[in-house]
Amino acid sequence: MKIHHILLKTLRSKTAKLVATLMLVVLGMGFLPVLSESASAKTYSSSRVTKTRNVGQRRAGRWIEVDLSRQRLVAWHGRTRVKTFVVSTGKSRTPTRLGTYSIQRKYRSTSMRGRGYYVARVPYTMYYSGGYAVHGANWHNRFGTPVSHGCVNLRVRQARWLYSWAPVGTKVVVRR
Repeated sequence: MKIHHILLKTLRSKTAKLVATLMLVVLGMGFLPVLSESASAKTYSSSRVTKTRNVGQRRAGRWIEVDLSRQRLVAWHGRTRVKTFVVSTGKSRTPTRLGTYSIQRKYRSTSMRGRGYYVARVPYTMYYSGGYAVHGANWHNRFGTPVSHGCVNLRVRQARWLYSWAPVGTKVVVRR
């Protein structure tokens, strides 16, 4: 039984059922905006809002696998491999987190900062867990080697393709 059926059965009043139904419809249709970051990681520019129709839902069957031992990212549609890319993941002191996540927010260009680094205009960034993201990297060419601060780095051209292919909500599986 789907969660919305369970929710509606437990709600008593007609008003509560109506509100819950409307919330599920709005979330399911994905009419929530995704903001593009400006120069600061904590500052958002309202003039650069990107509306993403698929917020909160996955395009049927699309998911991303990151294989840390092989330094590969695979875009899957169900059980069919769509594309495979050589990536650069986190180095030993700043490893890429293992687990299953989903893309939470996307930025065509953003800045990133952390302990000992600041990078402006990071292209095609897709955050999947806190500060962990899949993104383009135009500042190195060491793909196939773990050199990042925990993110999954792609060549910019490949990151652009993945950014357009994977909507917010796409599952991301990071494994060894």
